[in-house]
Amino acid sequence: MGAVEDRLAELGLAVPDVAAPVASYVPAVRSGSYVYTSGQLPMRSGELMTTGKVGGGVSPEDAAACAEQCALNAIAAVKAEIGDLDAVRRVVKVVCFVASEVDFTGQPKVANGASDLLGRAFGDAGVHARSAVGVPVLPLDAPVELEIVVEVSSPPDQQS
Repeated sequence: MGAVEDRLAELGLAVPDVAAPVASYVPAVRSGSYVYTSGQLPMRSGELMTTGKVGGGVSPEDAAACAEQCALNAIAAVKAEIGDLDAVRRVVKVVCFVASEVDFTGQPKVANGASDLLGRAFGDAGVHARSAVGVPVLPLDAPVELEIVVEVSSPPDQQS
């Protein structure tokens, strides 16, 4: 294990297996020095942690925990693409979609569940740009979906 996985272990977390896609896509794609993940749902052990809309049947706190799980799943997708998480130079961008009731405006606090985990896992390299967007519905009635973009230390043609 490297430093990133050691920091996750200190938090009582481990990089999970990559969640199986629920449609026609791959979990992550590398282009040059960047890895782009597909939208990650709050899957844990092959099942959604919860379903529903935030501000309705899902509390903001539960949604933040879902966002953290989404981030962990995104980390898994990155690891599957590059092998060593210590090769991540920077988490560049995070986009967090929150299935929200129309009067719920706390999407940024929900997204903090993901942002805080990325900061703890990657340290200064985990500080990122972010969008937190309220949407009416997400796949499988998930309350949160997350995608990330990371910069890695070398393009694939320069790796040994």
